[in-house]
Amino acid sequence: MKVAIVTHFPEDPSAPKGGVEAVSVNLVQGLAQLADLEIHVVTLDTSINADLIYHWDNVLIHRLAVSQGSLLLNSCIAWRQVLQKYLMDMELDLVHSHDTYGIMTTGLKLPRVFTIHGFIHGDTLLSNKKLAWLRSKLWYFIETRAWAEQPNIVSISPYVRERLNGISRGVIHDIDNPVADEFFQINRTEKKGTIFSAAVISPRKNTLVLIKAFAQIATEFPHASLRLAGTMVSANYARFIEDQIQKLGLTERIHLLGNLSTSEIYNELASASIFALVSLEENSPMGIEEAMAAGIPVVTSNRCGMPYMVQHGNSGYLVNPQKTNDIASKLQTLLADDTICDLMGSVGRKIATEKYHSAVIAKKTLQVYLEVLRG
Repeated sequence: MKVAIVTHFPEDPSAPKGGVEAVSVNLVQGLAQLADLEIHVVTLDTSINADLIYHWDNVLIHRLAVSQGSLLLNSCIAWRQVLQKYLMDMELDLVHSHDTYGIMTTGLKLPRVFTIHGFIHGDTLLSNKKLAWLRSKLWYFIETRAWAEQPNIVSISPYVRERLNGISRGVIHDIDNPVADEFFQINRTEKKGTIFSAAVISPRKNTLVLIKAFAQIATEFPHASLRLAGTMVSANYARFIEDQIQKLGLTERIHLLGNLSTSEIYNELASASIFALVSLEENSPMGIEEAMAAGIPVVTSNRCGMPYMVQHGNSGYLVNPQKTNDIASKLQTLLADDTICDLMGSVGRKIATEKYHSAVIAKKTLQVYLEVLRG
């Protein structure tokens, strides 16, 4: 079976930028281990002048050169045309698109599967950028049209399935995101009191509220630190966050790490006591899955897809992301009791092994491919 995984894919697979790239790398590696599958990755690249085709991990990577421009417009017109022509020429059995590539594959005359990773219209509305409300409405129109047209959709969370209700006319398949095997093999060398978070530093990720929650408990736990991995959404927001950390007098205890490679994420999780992610909008964050695989308790939001991942009181805590006191209280509970942390970490690892291991996800994905081709 010749399959094209059409997605955002990093030039360096060891350093994916964001959850979609990480999922894509993990899924491709898992599928590449299965017999009778010929896997190709097709991705668009605005940084190159000519198409590149090369091998990686028994997979052929196709990087298609495209011009820069509006993601919204190009996904519907120019990039869509380039991508569809290329895919049709590849003589494929099936196309599996991810994220915005699902918009670009609408109408393609090939068997198709589309994995929804996020709701761009929701992210746009929370971006605080100029005319965000208008751009959000445009994205909603484009996204929902794509959802309605796609014949097969992979839902990575019950939250996604709920959002598709009344819109999607295709078959919905429930498959979680895969976690790289290495996260299950992390050798924990915990540095007590270390709170780690991996997410873009942005209003949607609620970075400021997490910082304020940490500030509330900083005096009680003088050994504690907050380590924030992720790129800054904008220079203005970066300055704002840095100013707030300075005003709180926590420049020595709150560390902005920037974008980290996968190996650097391993090291951070190895030393972390708690993983925290208090976003306002998420489907199924990779950071939570990776922390669970490593055996680390999670503090996360009680909304969107996150409650489907973390069992409150068993593998971590669910908090109201708009209530600083609630977040601080749960962090305080975990920092004060190593036994609770260990128990929650063990439960989380068990859940992750059963639900998120790349081998499990690859087999489920292959079954969807076979079902689609059987018609």
